[in-house]
Amino acid sequence: MTRTLYTIYTWLIFVPIFVVLTILTALITFAGCLLGGERIFAYYPGMIWSRLTCYLALCLVKVRRREYINRKQSYVFAANHQGAFDIFLIYGFLGVPIKWVMKASLGKIPFVGAACRAAGFIFVDNSTRKAAAKSVIEAEKALKNGASIAIFPEGSRTHDGKMAKFKKGAFQMAFDQHLPIIPITLNGPFHVLPVHSLNLKHHKMEMIIHPPVSTEGMDIAHNSLKALTEQTHKIVYSALWEEYK
Repeated sequence: MTRTLYTIYTWLIFVPIFVVLTILTALITFAGCLLGGERIFAYYPGMIWSRLTCYLALCLVKVRRREYINRKQSYVFAANHQGAFDIFLIYGFLGVPIKWVMKASLGKIPFVGAACRAAGFIFVDNSTRKAAAKSVIEAEKALKNGASIAIFPEGSRTHDGKMAKFKKGAFQMAFDQHLPIIPITLNGPFHVLPVHSLNLKHHKMEMIIHPPVSTEGMDIAHNSLKALTEQTHKIVYSALWEEYK
């Protein structure tokens, strides 16, 4: 499909359908969670929405090494953040229920914000230390209840496709709860829809799931948290396409 045809397809077909799907998904999620079905409605509507979004965008998706995930184990999933389609790639194709740790600003999106709150997702507010600490407590509460969380340790989307340093918040959560971290490498979302762009592009995407990194036996007093952060960053970086290194 030529670039011109794809642009026409994007605005005449993809965008209208995506908006309708998003509103329907938010309403179903909100209602289902409100009625006590959080275990089901916090995951499946969003998973289906994410998959349909990738299919509607005509993006080929490839997932590698999903066998490293034990569905009976809680994890902290830590991925690089290339673009908006990172969310669809992880939510749609990871294959296990997750709680998102997301920016507080996303909670202001009509319909979506209310649905995310109903689903028990964690909004990170870095406006004050007190607010940031509260976000960590909420995330750790979700982990204690047996959930897995997904987070982008870079904190924001890349501007050039290359990885920035990882912040330590996600690793502190994993350390406090003695949970393994699963590094995830995302390739391709930067080309599909990079930050500050509304022009969708047809491009393949890939998600590579790495073996869990254990936090057992770590001693935070001996720079273990820093080492864990750097180790995870190195693992994620190792599977990036060359153009992103």
